[in-house]
Amino acid sequence: MPMFDTSALQGITGLFVFVAIAATLSQNRSQINWRLVFSAIAMQFVICVAFTKLGFLQQALAALNDGVQALSRASTQGTSFVFGYLGGGVAPFEVKDPHLMVTLGFQILPLIIVISALSALLWYWQVLPLLVKVISGFFERTLNTRGPAALVAVINIFLGQVESALMVKPYLAKMSKHDLLLVMTAGMAMIAGSMMVVYAAMLGPALGDDMGGILGHLITKSIMSVPASILFAHLLIPEKRLAHPDSEASAKTPVQRPYKSVMDAITRGTSEGLSIYLSVVAILIVLSALVALGNDSLAWVGLQFGYSLSIQGIVGHLFAPMAWLMGLPWDQATTGGALLGVKTVLNEFLAYLDLIKLPASALSHHSRLIMIYALCGFANLGSIGIQISGLSAMIPERRDELNALAWPSFIAAILASCMTGAIVGLVT
Repeated sequence: MPMFDTSALQGITGLFVFVAIAATLSQNRSQINWRLVFSAIAMQFVICVAFTKLGFLQQALAALNDGVQALSRASTQGTSFVFGYLGGGVAPFEVKDPHLMVTLGFQILPLIIVISALSALLWYWQVLPLLVKVISGFFERTLNTRGPAALVAVINIFLGQVESALMVKPYLAKMSKHDLLLVMTAGMAMIAGSMMVVYAAMLGPALGDDMGGILGHLITKSIMSVPASILFAHLLIPEKRLAHPDSEASAKTPVQRPYKSVMDAITRGTSEGLSIYLSVVAILIVLSALVALGNDSLAWVGLQFGYSLSIQGIVGHLFAPMAWLMGLPWDQATTGGALLGVKTVLNEFLAYLDLIKLPASALSHHSRLIMIYALCGFANLGSIGIQISGLSAMIPERRDELNALAWPSFIAAILASCMTGAIVGLVT
């Protein structure tokens, strides 16, 4: 007789716990629409099953994965031309271990610039707006989500948290608190399309062929995050209608066209990508240094009392229950919790780097897949500042409301990512 799969029970328990946490923190529990809650959870299951089980969708995602490899190769042509062997070109000496020649700053991260320029071009050509319209129309029919806030949640699949809000800037000033919360939650529950491609390029080769189709999983996670964001924004600040009464249907909400020509899209996209690239490089240098200093300090303190202390170890124990609720075995929960902690306190980039560095025995294939979903989001302390500053620049008159909504959106985004991790654990 087969043994009972406890990970499934953990995942189901996790779904209830995540919802219960948000409901406990709700500003108006009596207004919660439980039909919407369960519909949003069911929609996440449908999306996850469709993109991980249906053959034709898997083939489409595999084609996208091939596209990522093509983009990576094309990017290497540019980086090798500019940086030589540091950027992936032919080395002027014998290389015994090619893996040691891979540089994050000169080979992998420049892909951000290429993707940013390409995304701007696809936006100008109306390819991405068409995809947004199709996906937002799907959620309108299934979850009755309308208005600019719901549209921003879909745009976040492709753009970053500030850029997506900028697309509907004229509507931000009149949004309800719920709608602003949804905008902020979706922004932190997902990652920008450019970073999605970078992470796929990083994780695919590092985790082996058996983890193929990383981009497909990241895309699946982002699409799942739309109903997850709607769900937790509604739980924290319920409204009878998801959209503000003054808002139009999202299908009719015009999205600003930010580029005037092909060259304008390429040059501005490149400039924006360069800004993101430099910010990522700088924050990685600073955060890595701060983590090293923090670990050295904790190690010294621990040595005085006979303990081995580190930032990763402390946050690992704090977040271990969350990892267990997503379906990780308890002997792997501390490792998963450490990754969640690094992602939450620092950022998802460092967490993915830590995931890559883990020995094969640290996490099972199933646990690694769950963590890929759970780590895929901008919900970290730094993003709170980025989002408040970005949105405040667009609607300075609502700065106080944005500050008040910062922590609720942060919590909602964390719970949304954990829920997608639990669901993929149950489905796969």
